[in-house]
This record gives sequence, structure tokens and C-alpha cells, in this order.
Amino acid sequence: MDFTFSEEQTAFRDSVSRFLMTEAAPELLRDIWETETGRSPELWARVAGQGLMGLSAPEADGGMGMGDIDWALLLQEVGYYALPDSLTDTAYVAVGMLSALPEGHGARAWLARVAEGNCRVAVGHPINPHVADAALADVLLLPHVTTAGAELHLMLPQQCKITALQSIDASRRLCKVEWTASDATRILDAVHGQKVWDQAGERGALAAAAQMLGLAQRMLDLSVDYVAQRKQFDKVIGSFQAVQHHLSNIVTKIEFAKPVLYRAFYALQHGEVDLAVRISHAKLQCSEASWFASRNSLQVHGAMGYTWEVDLQMFMKRAWVLDSAWGDKSFHSARLSQGLLRSPHAPVGPGATFDRETSTCGGCASQPAARNIAEEVVA
Repeated sequence: MDFTFSEEQTAFRDSVSRFLMTEAAPELLRDIWETETGRSPELWARVAGQGLMGLSAPEADGGMGMGDIDWALLLQEVGYYALPDSLTDTAYVAVGMLSALPEGHGARAWLARVAEGNCRVAVGHPINPHVADAALADVLLLPHVTTAGAELHLMLPQQCKITALQSIDASRRLCKVEWTASDATRILDAVHGQKVWDQAGERGALAAAAQMLGLAQRMLDLSVDYVAQRKQFDKVIGSFQAVQHHLSNIVTKIEFAKPVLYRAFYALQHGEVDLAVRISHAKLQCSEASWFASRNSLQVHGAMGYTWEVDLQMFMKRAWVLDSAWGDKSFHSARLSQGLLRSPHAPVGPGATFDRETSTCGGCASQPAARNIAEEVVA
């Protein structure tokens, strides 16, 4: 049985990593974040030029029609290089919402613009108190909660009152959005809209989880480089056993979180009945890994690790804010507990990881049974 990602998926991950290594270096991101908007149109255009904005858009709308599993490795790289939210919110979450609209729906026209890299979408999900990048968006997807569920509304920035807010993460541009729902802005009613918002919430949570795992790996790598150079008592501190234990424990946390994350991506793409449990489990495990990496990395760097001049602080702060995005620890802990207690038809655990027959995947999300990806989970 093959427990690995396909060669095409790892090659794609590697090519994205090489691209971001030069285009999203920490010194470049610092310069961008210190601007008024905190965003770079040039970087956005280069990302779009790599085809990343159209990964999930249907082929009929100018995209590549790839599925959720194909984002598993990519989103870790997005976290590793601390790219801002616009990419995942627009190209992954928002595209998934717009793709769920019926064929011929007027709002689907935005899909082609996203795939071309000409549109930035802000998503105001009910689970998030504020909207990321609303001030920079070309269009906003917003919920209007009713007794029957949450309607889906498409708003232009000039139709809203947008107030910029502060964040501990300089790359995260949060906004308070005030708007008025109307029949003209509603693109899905409460019954159908609620299903779209539910799916968007799962994608957002999983995207945050994958990025936190990438951030944990970046903090580990920065710490390894630092302890190999920093000296005390005429010895590099990386030779001290206590420091080695700090870093090896981070590795353990990351490796334990990976199979949980990949299993959740598989459940999301296949719409499994235990989807909520899988995703909440992944969010919690990746959150724990990123927080643990933050604490231990800061410990080996010393207090200077929190200062603006040191790269570590960029990745720590981003991990902290993603931990609270798309459902905080209390939300996902409660959902995980409830799902385990009241879901006898969706058992979880080592004995149930691969209790369903799946067919082989050629590494493409257009073939939905992606066993060679999801089966990286070793029960």
C-alpha cells in the first residue's frame, strides 16, 4: 500500500517552495507590511502568474479544477513563508463558495476574474468576528443570519462601511464591516446559503491548520539555524542537551499533526460523515504544534526572538492569530467532543482510519478518491 503523495504533488509543492523562497523572503515581507496597505500588487501578480489563484476554480471558469487534497502541501508552504491571508481566502475558500453556485448564476463570473489574478475576495464568515483584507477586496462574501440559516450576499466595497482594525500580526489586515442586506445583494437563500457557509468554515479551518503546521516547521528551522551559530561558554548552544530536547520535541509535535491534517483533507474532499470531527481534530493538533514551536523557539532564541529585527517574531505572531481564526480552541474542542460522543456511525481512531474501500488516485483532485495522498496517515 502506497502511503505517500504522488510525484506530481510533491513536485508542485517543491516548485511553489522555490518560488516563495525568493519572492517572499522575510526582508521583502517586512517592507511590504510596513506600507499603508500591507500588500504588494507586484507579489500578487507574480503569485497569480504561477497559476495559484485558479487551482480550485472549475475548468469552465478558467481554472484547473483541482480539489481540496491538492491544497494540503501547498497551504503548508503558504504558512512556511508567511504569505498573507488573501491567497487562501480568495483562491481556496471564496472560490469554493462561488463554485457551489448553480451553473449560469451571474455571480460565477467572479470565478474567472479570480483565476486570472484580477480579483481579491474577502470572506466574512459568521465564525470570524472580523473580516480579513476587506479594505483591499474587490468583492466581499458576507452572511446574513436568519432563523432559517445564513444567506449568502455578494457586496462591493462601496456598498459597505469598512473600518480598519489593529492586529498583533503586521501581515493580517482585519476590518469591521457594516452593511445592509437586500434582495439585490443576496445570491443564495438561507437554506442553500447555510450549506455553502458550513463548507467554507471547514475549508477555512483546515487552511488555518495547514498554515500553522508550516509555520511550526519554519520556526523549527529558524531555531536550528540559530542554535548552530549562537555560542555560550565557547560552545554553540545547539550542543547543549537541553536545547536539543526543546527542538526534538517540536519535531515530534509536527510529525504527530501531519497525518491528522492529511486525513482531514481527505474527509473534506470526500464529504465524509465525520468531517467536522476530522477537521476540528486537525485544527487542534496543528494549533498545538504551532504554539509548542513558538514557545520552544522563543526559549532557545531568548527574549530577542520577539523583537522586530528577528525573523522568528513574524512566524510566531502569525501562528497566534491563525489559532483564533476560523474557530478557536474552545470551539473546536467542543465540536470534537460532541462529535465523538454522538456519532456512533462515524467511528474514529486507528481501527477506523481506512475502514472504507478507496480507489487509487493519480495525484489529481479531478479524480476524487485520492488514496495515495490520504493514506499517508499511518493508523
